[in-house]
Amino acid sequence: MKLGTGIGWRPEIADAVEALPGVDWVEVVAENICTGHLPASLVRLRERGITVVPHGVSLGLGGADRPDQDRLAGLAARAVLLDAPLVTEHIAFVRAGGVLTASPRLEAGHLLPVPRTWDALEMLCENVRIAQDSLPVPLALENIAALISWPGEELTEGQFLAELVERTGVRLLIDVANLHTNHVNRGEDPSAALDELPVEAIAYVHVAGGVEKDGVWHDTHAHPVTAPVLEVLAELRSRVEPPGVLLERDDDFPPAAELADELASIRATAAGVASGASRAASGCTSVRRRSGPARPAAGVAGARDRTAVAQAALLSSLVAGTPAPEGFDGRRLRVQSRALAAKRAEVVAKVAPELPEILGDGYRKEFLAYAGTRPMSDGYRRDALDFAEQLLIAGGPADDVARRRLTHWWQDRAGSRPPRRGTRLVRAARAALSGR
Repeated sequence: MKLGTGIGWRPEIADAVEALPGVDWVEVVAENICTGHLPASLVRLRERGITVVPHGVSLGLGGADRPDQDRLAGLAARAVLLDAPLVTEHIAFVRAGGVLTASPRLEAGHLLPVPRTWDALEMLCENVRIAQDSLPVPLALENIAALISWPGEELTEGQFLAELVERTGVRLLIDVANLHTNHVNRGEDPSAALDELPVEAIAYVHVAGGVEKDGVWHDTHAHPVTAPVLEVLAELRSRVEPPGVLLERDDDFPPAAELADELASIRATAAGVASGASRAASGCTSVRRRSGPARPAAGVAGARDRTAVAQAALLSSLVAGTPAPEGFDGRRLRVQSRALAAKRAEVVAKVAPELPEILGDGYRKEFLAYAGTRPMSDGYRRDALDFAEQLLIAGGPADDVARRRLTHWWQDRAGSRPPRRGTRLVRAARAALSGR
């Protein structure tokens, strides 16, 4: 299916998206829309014949657990609501722990990389088949950007994706910005990955901006698209004409004119015919291209158990301060841990904007202190409530007016009354005894 040139729809730029010239389709974060009510802007876009694709971020198909049926049902409902031709998600894990490890359930609040091992592949393939059976339209999966690498990986990214496509028939959403990110952060050659990809399985392509700091590329979606990312898009275009290309922007939104210029550059790059265009016919894009024979299936149950332990250990290190698992780069884990805490603070500020308004300049410091001892376990809205409660239990904020406002905010959302002094003291004692 030919999609053309698109842009990620976000409420902050809804008016600009409607007015941008040459937008053939839009993508919307699935979890950000309600199944019972579409934003008026999306309704108008659909009435104009603009295709809308829901893009999920919370399934965690690369996790050790089987996909949550309620999350799958929600994604399916959004596909029906939007009359979407397909839905998309990520090859990532977003939570770990729980029943398979007899440990507390932890949420990353972020897309984390799956180890490119045969175990992880077995597990991912089963999860993808479960998802495909639950969805009313085809599924496409996105490669993610990562700051960290798993030790002992057995497959390259291209090989891993090729095996996944061959075993499940799933489509691919190739993010060229993520290929560039992994080039900077993990030394992986985007051209080599593209050579191994089954490019005929590509449903569409993501393009996004980022920034390099201290030798680490941060896939921010808040900066302009850079020349190296467009070069990776050109590399992909030299192998296949992508059915669709989409600009992602999630923060620090520029004026509409700048978005239009970025779209024009992306459109021109995706339409260009580079010198290697004949490579698609050379056989190097075969779905079955591998460096060696495929390992036979070893049983997904054992793969789940082993992967569950490994993912729980990694996530606990990132969000709960436990020791780094053997084989990981400790410096990179610390960078990732800080990035997760910062993102958590930013998202909580968006879902509960009253908190930074009440706490002022102290919000970020207070939240990061809270996050350092309290891993997220049930999503950002619950996290906002827990943060406010813990701050009140600790006797903060110091300003009487801010404390009253925070108490009333918590009371309105969490219960019939805020925690009283006795409750605060008991909870603080329990927290101290538990080592949290």
